Amino acid sequence: MAKTTINIKADKEVKEEAQKVAKELGMPLSTIINAYLNQLIRTKEVHFYTEGELKPHVKKRLDRLMKEAKEGKNVSPAFNSAKDAIDYLNS
Repeated sequence: MAKTTINIKADKEVKEEAQKVAKELGMPLSTIINAYLNQLIRTKEVHFYTEGELKPHVKKRLDRLMKEAKEGKNVSPAFNSAKDAIDYLNS
């Protein structure tokens, strides 16, 4: 697919922070922006979330998973080697 350039204006701090996060994720910011643009095309939806705001069904599931983890349910033990992990999976 042919590439093109999009010029946008963004707050300097927003751009720098976004580049930092993208780097921490191991990818260039352009890859993330392209993914968002492809999602926009696919879904024809735009979502804006504030920090800490989750959809109710996601929050409910995360709450359940946190409760299970605290109770030690559905949690595998820590392993010291790959062999230990494979032995656990085969048991």
